[in-house]
Amino acid sequence: MYAVMGITGRVGGALANTLLESGSRVRGIVRDARKAAAWKERGAELAVADYDDAAALSAAFSGVDGVFVMIPPNFAPEQGFPETKKILTAIYDALAKARAKKGVYLSSIGAEQKSGTGLIVQTHMLEEMLGDLPMQHVFLRAGWFVENFAGDVASARSEGKIYSLLQPLDRRIPMVATEDIGKAGAEVLCQQDWEGTRHIEVAGPRDYSPLDVAEGFSEALGRKVEAVVVPRDEWTKSFVAQGMPADRTGPMAEMVDGFNSGLIHFGVSDTENYVGATELCTVIKGLVGQSKATSA
Repeated sequence: MYAVMGITGRVGGALANTLLESGSRVRGIVRDARKAAAWKERGAELAVADYDDAAALSAAFSGVDGVFVMIPPNFAPEQGFPETKKILTAIYDALAKARAKKGVYLSSIGAEQKSGTGLIVQTHMLEEMLGDLPMQHVFLRAGWFVENFAGDVASARSEGKIYSLLQPLDRRIPMVATEDIGKAGAEVLCQQDWEGTRHIEVAGPRDYSPLDVAEGFSEALGRKVEAVVVPRDEWTKSFVAQGMPADRTGPMAEMVDGFNSGLIHFGVSDTENYVGATELCTVIKGLVGQSKATSA
């Protein structure tokens, strides 16, 4: 039996699906059981717990062979990440009380760095805080999620353009499909022959650039799609247009700057490597298909 946080999301869902298909039992940790009804129908056990509720999380983590831990994405945090600290404290207390044997955690490329990485500082905090617990740990340092390009489907379809913060446009960075992150997490959860703490860099079959992303959209939509650079001095306006408070856009900008400068990278010492099989074009076709289904 494995406890899985985020089972209704992409990564947690892919991990839980892989576990169930391998014959393992799954306990999905959800905040609303109604949203996970399909998982219950597939045989998963459900435990209801808010991510800042240490008592409920402890009950959910108890009596299992391993746990998959992730923190909810927070793209516009308050200064100092107080929301993340509150959640991590609850998870720490819950894991300690449940005496969990081993944990697999969704971390991020760049999480080894204490500062200068913007939003990724939250996963550095996760590694530093939870890694102190007396149990086996695997931190999955995932590359840039290919699914992040879901927000580009509309402009690609209507304008034949995607607007890129990642630049220069021909610079490739590590990217990975959430399906592959989930598979990696399920595999290491089920492994029996390891001790201590491991850090695994999780990437797709190759690095990709914004030009590659535009080509993927061209193929998926059957029309020419080009990548267009968003000037650095227009980023804040872009973030605010997406609904971010103007005074909370700094961490997002700093993270993208880190990718563009090369500060955030793979190839960190003392890490393992997991290479997924899902190509960027496959994910983009799926995103386009989902968009069509939603609008139909």
